[in-house]
Amino acid sequence: MFDALTDRLSSVFDRLGGKGVLSEKDVDEALREVRVALLEADVALPVVREFIAKAKERATGEAVIRSVRPADQVVKITYDGLVEMLGGEGEAVGLNLSLNPPTVILMAGLQGSGKTTTAAKLGLRLAKERKKVLLASLDTRRPAAMEQLATLATQAGVDSLPIVAGQSAPDIAKRAISAAKLQGYDVVILDTAGRTTLDEAMMSEAAEIARIGNPSETLLVADSLTGQDAVRTAKAFHERLPLTGLVLTRADGDGRGGAALSMRAVTGLPIKFLGVSEKIDGLDVFDAARVAGRILGQGDVVALVEKASQDLDVAKAEAMAKRLAKGQFDLDMMSEQLAQMKRMGGMEGLMGLLPGVQKIKKQIAEANISDKMVDRQAAIISSMTKVERKKPDILQASRKRRIAAGAGVEVAEVNRLLKQHRQMADAFKMMSKGGGRGFAQMAQMLGGGGAGGGGMDRLKSLGGGKMPSQQEIEEMAAKLQQGGGPKLPGLGGLPPGFNPFKK
Repeated sequence: MFDALTDRLSSVFDRLGGKGVLSEKDVDEALREVRVALLEADVALPVVREFIAKAKERATGEAVIRSVRPADQVVKITYDGLVEMLGGEGEAVGLNLSLNPPTVILMAGLQGSGKTTTAAKLGLRLAKERKKVLLASLDTRRPAAMEQLATLATQAGVDSLPIVAGQSAPDIAKRAISAAKLQGYDVVILDTAGRTTLDEAMMSEAAEIARIGNPSETLLVADSLTGQDAVRTAKAFHERLPLTGLVLTRADGDGRGGAALSMRAVTGLPIKFLGVSEKIDGLDVFDAARVAGRILGQGDVVALVEKASQDLDVAKAEAMAKRLAKGQFDLDMMSEQLAQMKRMGGMEGLMGLLPGVQKIKKQIAEANISDKMVDRQAAIISSMTKVERKKPDILQASRKRRIAAGAGVEVAEVNRLLKQHRQMADAFKMMSKGGGRGFAQMAQMLGGGGAGGGGMDRLKSLGGGKMPSQQEIEEMAAKLQQGGGPKLPGLGGLPPGFNPFKK
């Protein structure tokens, strides 16, 4: 998401970074290019106008013109403007859960926007927070809509309301709320019917269900790929329903991001979640500061640590950390690392969360680094015998040909994998022998040794893989930046004097 906008802004600020002192003309030219970049990203024109007007007012002040590094100040002003456009600095806007359960959450939106899948994803997220969740489909028109939600509920590990043929949507809503009260559910999620276009019948039904359910949260689910159509849909729903927040789906496929950048400013409603994949756990909390940091090419280390805390196998990570401390790194361990990468969203998903990756996209493309490459490497390792994975030095020409045939690749790819493994293994040996300062930090993050434990120890102390608090996540993320690295926007703001685009 935001790839095109990030590329364009990077080039703008790269040019600014080459100038020691900025004139008002320099600032005007830069903001003109920022304006074009936002419009090309499909941001609504009134939103762009307001953004540029505020940025220009701040950027032409004495503080910028006389700054020691004026270009850095312009980057900071752009970052602040993006945060404000996206909803403002501070904590991500969470769900408003009722003090007297069950909390009723109403999902609204057009057909095909991803309401049903999002309802199940939200159910899974709440279940991880130890909430007892009931999903109920109120879609009596779309064929197999109720069965689809029941299937997704099973995947998410939450309950769904039993299907009773012939009931109207309002009657199903009443039954769902009654069942939730009688059976002690914390949350009941009502998945309403959609249409391919806005119409009065759909709006009236949704309004009637809202009256019956009196929901604590009424979330509009919109497809970010529809751009400004999603913004218009949000405005139309908000006029008829007491919407409390927005969920943007297919955010991972939206290279422009105009809908996300326009939604908050146009509707005044907070974006609460982003749908980032088709997987049942592909729902991220929306945080304005962290998203602004990603747009400016600074990645999102907090999100990276969150993914790790959700997906890492504590016991395996600790065992691997101990073996790495001894300088051991065989192909089985490499295979486990590749599998872990896939669980955390794949190479492309993780790259988007790492700071500075935007600046080396060309090199990454030339090196053919992608999820397909990871899949091929995993296939190569799985085509080896147990002995070969433990002792890759025994791999001679005939064995390599057999492995390449089994994995469906050329022998050259087998050789590249072995070279990569050799380099990694040598690096771990060197780290384990030379005092191991770099390894000590990494092992601490994985929970293997070191005074005071590390990120994995925290996860263990929380019991059964429970998600750590935001403060603990940010502490873990901060560890990744130790050693002189700049503080990221999502972890306290982009400080004056730091230019993320300086080469």
